[in-house]
Amino acid sequence: MSAAYNLHRFLTAQAPTYNTVLAELRAGRKSSHWIWFIFPQIAGLGHSAMAQQFAIGSLDEAKAYLQHPVLGPRLRECAQLVLDVEGRSAEEIFGYPDYLKFRSCMTLFMSA
Repeated sequence: MSAAYNLHRFLTAQAPTYNTVLAELRAGRKSSHWIWFIFPQIAGLGHSAMAQQFAIGSLDEAKAYLQHPVLGPRLRECAQLVLDVEGRSAEEIFGYPDYLKFRSCMTLFMSA
């Protein structure tokens, strides 16, 4: 099912940055550029090339993402790291506008 949605694009993008993502989330502050392929949003919300490349096209694609043996656990791990940050809001962790992207991602995958 992941081939039908080209989920490999997320694996390719995450490969060189995933350890950095984990470190930044553990530190409670995103400081590099990875939001699009770690916390993807539904298509139509972002207009940049990155937002479009990593947009989730449907609820079925979101379900496939969650069921993927690597991407699903990574999304859950990263979301948990955000929850584990004490005393900081999503806006403080991600900054503007990335905290809105995070919220959109969580809304999408909660529905999946």
